[in-house]
Amino acid sequence: MSLSSTSTIKTINLALQGGGAHGAFTWGVLDRLLEDDDRLKIEGISGTSAGAMNAAALLQGYVVDGAAGARRTLDAFWQGIGRLSAYDVPQRSLLDLWTGNWNTDSSPMTAMTDAMQRMFSPYQTNPLNLNPLRDMVSGMIDVAAIRSCQQIKLFISATCVETGRIRVFERHELTIDALMASACLPLAFQAVEIDKTAYWDGGYVGNPAIFPLIYNCQSPDVVLVQINPLFRPGTPNTPMEIIDRLNEITFNAALISEMRAIAFVQRLVDQDHLKNGEAQHLKSMNMHVVAAEEEMRKLGVASKSNSSPEFLRYLKGIGREAADKWLKENWDAIGERSSVDIRKMYL
Repeated sequence: MSLSSTSTIKTINLALQGGGAHGAFTWGVLDRLLEDDDRLKIEGISGTSAGAMNAAALLQGYVVDGAAGARRTLDAFWQGIGRLSAYDVPQRSLLDLWTGNWNTDSSPMTAMTDAMQRMFSPYQTNPLNLNPLRDMVSGMIDVAAIRSCQQIKLFISATCVETGRIRVFERHELTIDALMASACLPLAFQAVEIDKTAYWDGGYVGNPAIFPLIYNCQSPDVVLVQINPLFRPGTPNTPMEIIDRLNEITFNAALISEMRAIAFVQRLVDQDHLKNGEAQHLKSMNMHVVAAEEEMRKLGVASKSNSSPEFLRYLKGIGREAADKWLKENWDAIGERSSVDIRKMYL
């Protein structure tokens, strides 16, 4: 339920991280934010990997029936992801099911899968390039509807394999290939070719990319929905713990770099260091973060491949709670100031 139907309408941009099945956390965040559509509008969305999928589903529903349609399409999309759980390797053990443990990090099958991916490429293990996720996305995502959604701008990021640079697909460029490229983990899937250029997961160079929202949107407010924990206490000492932490650091690196640049420019503007009208060409940004670091730290990287409906609904609930808390605590900041200290959090 909206906190207030008579409040001033505010406009935000959304930056949606990728993270496999953990993207269901973002599903919950979006579900809660869309409940406040009468006072909170979305101008643009930048998404990577699962964040790109969430963004596409949101626009597809929004163009048909506004916020209510967006929520229904997101629900349908993640229910479709849940149906792919039969393909999950590994599956949770009976002990995991009994104890409510969503992780499969300690499973022998997890270690075996990881070892296989390092010994054999997807070109060897899957020469026909079969991909149940692509089949599901192709059947559920209506590219034409998304391209026709004039109310919300869309920016999808992928990594160019040859140059290592980011490629941002805008709404009018969206294709199923662009979505799959944004979510293409190179040890799991063959690179996605678009116009004879190969792409991998966008998380390596922009998870998500903030700059398209700065350059192409009017609203100065960017709400980052963060999936991957920034801070994890202690030093990992088992192979799986080390892999987990490396994964988090890798997929946060580009984001931290962008946040550093935003903080630097913000300080130049705030402290009036720019002369001769230079500041007029720079945009003062209000940065916000919706996250659940404590809960997400409990989940290992292997659980990003856990698409069981129960786990997805659990993550959705966490996301809704995080978004509800953020709205209650930071509504007054939207349009006025940042609700997060970028330098403290990212630098």
